[in-house]
Amino acid sequence: MTEFRAGHTATLLTDGTVLVAGGAHPEFAPYTSASAEVYDPGDGTWTATAPMIEAHSGHTATLLSDGNVLVVGGTSGIGLELASAELYDPGSRSWAATGPMIEPRYGHTATLLQDGTVLVAGGYDPGGSGGSLASAELYDPDSRTWTSTGDMNEPSDGHTATLLLDGTVLMAGGNIDTFSAELYHPDNGTWTTTGNMVAARYFHTATLLPDGRVLVVGGFRGGPPSAELYDPGSRTWTATGDMEVQRIAQTATLLRDGTVLAAGGHGGTGRPVASAEVFDPESGIWTATHEIGIPRSDHTATLLPDGIVLMAGGSSPNTDDSIGVTDSAELYEPTGP
Repeated sequence: MTEFRAGHTATLLTDGTVLVAGGAHPEFAPYTSASAEVYDPGDGTWTATAPMIEAHSGHTATLLSDGNVLVVGGTSGIGLELASAELYDPGSRSWAATGPMIEPRYGHTATLLQDGTVLVAGGYDPGGSGGSLASAELYDPDSRTWTSTGDMNEPSDGHTATLLLDGTVLMAGGNIDTFSAELYHPDNGTWTTTGNMVAARYFHTATLLPDGRVLVVGGFRGGPPSAELYDPGSRTWTATGDMEVQRIAQTATLLRDGTVLAAGGHGGTGRPVASAEVFDPESGIWTATHEIGIPRSDHTATLLPDGIVLMAGGSSPNTDDSIGVTDSAELYEPTGP
């Protein structure tokens, strides 16, 4: 990449290129970047594009129905949570401010709903509520405005949000010790609790499988390298095969054959790992695959149109064994060597 990044976002654009934006940067006080760049799978090159209006790290980026990208919240420095939002236009490769959120948020989720609006929920705002948020709001791309929607049953940050096949949104975990999960109903803007997870999780991953179930993996307080499945039909959670390595702040990518690639993250030692493994939903078994080129956590993984996975940036060990930020990127080919 053109810059060092961790806690950034990577968004697959409609033309098959990937927009990478923001993140922590070791040289920019207060260590957060406004820069952005685009990866072109055709020639394997990175090109700097216009910087964001504001520096963001720990933000979200959502591809809208019109092809623009909505970047929301995060932090511009230690303890500086943001309410700002901005739009990236791939045609002009420029950014424009859009309406600010009702509340600043960090560690929130953003989900594109079936009607084209974006649900932003939870997060952390020490300056406002003094901690985790239960509030949620909706962004309307047509009016470029935000409106409040129903509050979650529990305040949460570091959780996951998954759009289910029926249009509801599954919110799971967060807040270190939370087993709880709940569903957002877009038709009436309400939340209802659903079955508790098998393990409490925080900074885990959630992946929608082709059959409609959700695979939740890793995270703080997950105990062993555990994983579990949510069944929307019965609204229950069931433990599935354990991973070979405990992972926190890893990536999980649904591959074209329906398996899931879990890669990197950091485990019980608190240090990034290079290992990767693949989950088979039919057997419930994890199988080790080739390691990442370098240990990574807080990185991004993007499935490209040809089925290859682009892994970029993240926290990684320096030559002196301290933990730093990397500018490296690599490709995982599921059927390759």
